[in-house]
Amino acid sequence: MSTDFKSIPIIDVSPLVAKFDDPNMAQDPIVCEVVKQLDQACREAGFFYVKGHGIADSLIKDVRMMAREFFSLPYEEKLKIKMTPATGYRGYQRIGENVTEGTPDMHEAIDGYREIKPGMYGDLGKPMEGCNQWPANPPSFKTRIEEYIALCSDLSRKILRGIALALGGSANELEGDIAGDAFWVFRMIGYPGVSESRDLAENDIGCGAHTDYGLLTLVNQDDDITALQVRNLSGEWISAPPIPGTFVCNIGDMLKIWANGLYDSTLHQVINNSPKYRVCVAYFHETNFDAAIEASDICIKRIGGTRKTGRAVYGEHLVSKVKTNFA
Repeated sequence: MSTDFKSIPIIDVSPLVAKFDDPNMAQDPIVCEVVKQLDQACREAGFFYVKGHGIADSLIKDVRMMAREFFSLPYEEKLKIKMTPATGYRGYQRIGENVTEGTPDMHEAIDGYREIKPGMYGDLGKPMEGCNQWPANPPSFKTRIEEYIALCSDLSRKILRGIALALGGSANELEGDIAGDAFWVFRMIGYPGVSESRDLAENDIGCGAHTDYGLLTLVNQDDDITALQVRNLSGEWISAPPIPGTFVCNIGDMLKIWANGLYDSTLHQVINNSPKYRVCVAYFHETNFDAAIEASDICIKRIGGTRKTGRAVYGEHLVSKVKTNFA
């Protein structure tokens, strides 16, 4: 339920980080102020910056640097971890291989997912079964990325506790059968500079307009290039310039459904008009892979008993997107 917002708010979540496991966190006045800010941001924009998150700036920069170094390698080297359906859609994709609404995107990427063992989710999980493919060099790549993913997962759970309170539930409302065993998606993305991208194709859109699939996304973007844009209710594209030390955070389709439309998953796109190559690392915090998500009773009551959103099984939603997103 976005509005004609003109900018994206900044929220200091340090009180949530400090009090996330306190059974009385909902009564803490400082936490209550953060919850109020989260509610306003999710209602008005579906996007906000997160500061006070507790993840070391050195690690945030290190992850971007590793991505940049990988993307600077010759194609032959990058193709050693090429994504295919046989790899469970995990690994490297070339520029133009990711497709949004039928149009190739001007970016390259490494895609990773929480690993799924054969038979873990039956036929539902079969297309996504596999182990992640990470570059062999540097040898620390896999360890460093997995450390980063674990910290992003932990932070996402803490932010979702605040969002659950904002929607009138208990702090752990979005755990258990919804996201107590949360799936995740991880993308390291490289966007060519404007001159290079136009040499490669007529289209210069780094990533076409889309919404995210799950609950919450944490975006770690280069500090010196503005490329991410968010669409407001009037259809204007509002820039989300990088703010060092923060993540850009946005809500996804599963949270929109659960919130009964009180919060919306906002359209966003990436256009790199800079001559410089841009790196972005996105962590997507999802529901349980096999969770069936529908409007919560709490959120139905909040709008007078009307159910405004449908029902979706997250794994089905993800697989339907993945199968049509890659050329």
